[in-house]
Amino acid sequence: MNQFDTIIIGSGAGGLAAAICLARAGQKVLVLEQHDVPGGWCHSFTLQGQRFCPGVHYIGLIDKGQSTSRLYEGLGVANDLVFFRMNPKAYEHCWIEDEKIDMPAGIDELHESLSQRFPKERKRLKKYLKLVKDVSDQIQLIPKMNGFWDAITIPYRTRYMGKYGLFSLKRVIDWHIKDPMLKAVLNIQCGDHGLPPDRASFPVHCTVMYHYFNGAFYPLGGGGGIVKAMTQAVKKHGGEIRTKQNVQKILIQNNQAVGVELAGGEKIFATTIVSNADPSATYLNLVGKENLSAKLLKKLSKTKYSVTSLILFVTLDMDVTKAGMDSGNIWMANDKNLDKVFQSLTTNEIINDDEFPGVFISCTTLKDPASFNGRYHNLEVVTFIDYNSFAEFNTSEDYHGDAYLQYKERITEKLMNSLEKVIPNARQHIVQMDLGTPKTNEFYIKSTNGNVYGTEKSFTQIGPFTFKAKSEIKNLFLCGASTMSHGVGGATNSGVEAAAKILNCRFQELLIRDENQNIRIYDAEDRSTWPDWVHQKRKVRRDRLIIPGTCSLEF
Repeated sequence: MNQFDTIIIGSGAGGLAAAICLARAGQKVLVLEQHDVPGGWCHSFTLQGQRFCPGVHYIGLIDKGQSTSRLYEGLGVANDLVFFRMNPKAYEHCWIEDEKIDMPAGIDELHESLSQRFPKERKRLKKYLKLVKDVSDQIQLIPKMNGFWDAITIPYRTRYMGKYGLFSLKRVIDWHIKDPMLKAVLNIQCGDHGLPPDRASFPVHCTVMYHYFNGAFYPLGGGGGIVKAMTQAVKKHGGEIRTKQNVQKILIQNNQAVGVELAGGEKIFATTIVSNADPSATYLNLVGKENLSAKLLKKLSKTKYSVTSLILFVTLDMDVTKAGMDSGNIWMANDKNLDKVFQSLTTNEIINDDEFPGVFISCTTLKDPASFNGRYHNLEVVTFIDYNSFAEFNTSEDYHGDAYLQYKERITEKLMNSLEKVIPNARQHIVQMDLGTPKTNEFYIKSTNGNVYGTEKSFTQIGPFTFKAKSEIKNLFLCGASTMSHGVGGATNSGVEAAAKILNCRFQELLIRDENQNIRIYDAEDRSTWPDWVHQKRKVRRDRLIIPGTCSLEF
């Protein structure tokens, strides 16, 4: 007799979204998470009282009526979420070569701001930004189409998607924009999908740009704030979440998933299994090759995963706003040719040179002002690398040794060199810092090759070529960044889609409209918009201030 209706492996945004939908539909749901806290890439953690979040750096379309807001409202978690609007005048700061160019919120504001900097491109820029919006609108329209009339009109209603869908970002932007620096600014958000312009799908990049056209937001508590709201919803509807549960095997009988086996040998049975793990981890490690078709094995053998990351977590004892920091992100690139930057990032010789060719810098205590204790600011400095850069540490379970520590020290030095371009003399104010590597990603997230975006978002791995929610094995379903889309919103939507397949209903049927559900939004840059409880949180943090020593965790 099955103990649960559905077991969900992994508690990332996709797994938790699926759990909410299934539990709300009356199923008995169990979520199993191998880490000691739920959340996957969305989880937050603390180093000596200071909060960091490895995977959530900003989210778009949070305003009332926009798609991410409607998603959280439909899941019934909006009332438990608070977001801070990042600097609307410059939610992205582009530091490219010797230029500093800001990207403001609003497509019209973006057009005007960039037109003033690039006056000869005004008309071409307007046409290009409209194209990005049109393609994104049409991508979102496709899954909503249903019935005879939609089938007849789809070629017209998705004509821009059809015209540009098979071209690279570089090809399309070269057709529309002439100035190399403006191209670099418009392409800087390639970092949000991990592919350079010459390899990136134009539609994928359109969806990323569109996601932030109206500005960017950061959740109270970092990604952990979203996880808390979602886990509360799972439990509210009778679902169960267990951490420190390492699933070793998905139990298969007669080509049907019937349960899971944990590391200690315990077996738990269910009618349905949902895996929030990567496809390779799901199929090759948990299901086993002997249970897979030749077609699926061939697909898995060709599957490529996205870039992996290096993340420096730093706490500084100084007022970083005096150095010009605000709630906006900083993208740094040493060359306006972003293809060249990505090529340099993904070479194996990462300890050479004094800086990485491209980094992302943000200050979480400015993006989430409720987390600031009046003294210490927390920053995250991120760059991408190829997994093979850590090849010498991928052959042993116990990779912690002198060579690994020396590697980390050299990488940390390089990332600090970049940070000091933004905050001079930052080294003199370090309270604590530590470096997350691809090995960290593998240990805490269990992501294949330490990837940060699931499968690589190249042409042969997006759209109709992604891994489907419904697998070839009966009662086994997938969700996460390698199915519908990546990012917090994409992964969350993938969980709803998996639940819809299980319940044999439409995606939209699981997003229940409730006018009483509303996300609270405040302006990170304007303290007059903050409610009293935000000021009180800051006061409590000041009163409980912990003076940390230099920290070096064994990541």
